[in-house]
Amino acid sequence: MKHTLQVGDKATLRKAFTASEVELFAQISGDDNPLHMNQEFAEKTPFGQPIVHGLLVASLFSGLLGGKFPGHGTIYLGQNISFKAPVFLNETVEASVEIIKIREDKPIITLRTLCVKDDGTIAIEGEAVVKVT
Repeated sequence: MKHTLQVGDKATLRKAFTASEVELFAQISGDDNPLHMNQEFAEKTPFGQPIVHGLLVASLFSGLLGGKFPGHGTIYLGQNISFKAPVFLNETVEASVEIIKIREDKPIITLRTLCVKDDGTIAIEGEAVVKVT
């Protein structure tokens, strides 16, 4: 029997990003800002050390939605994101998606997307809209 989606249903994923992953994302995306990969440069910024690309961290939402919940066949229709705090190399974050609205006329759901650092600081928050197939 297939699980019926309900408001409040939630899934989470924990991840820490390595320097190698950040470098690979920089190559793929073309975002080679030294803030992400150059210790000496990053030390002179307000962050004091390299930070993980915000969109790399936000990609955890795609992994959750397409791979875990609602899962395979999910079609990403939209996402808004606010970057609230930096995520540093090897810092563990927990990404979560939680259903906040289910359309009755179409198989479309809205989810709160949140990425929280281990100390409770919100790094990223937003909303995603997906079609469930």
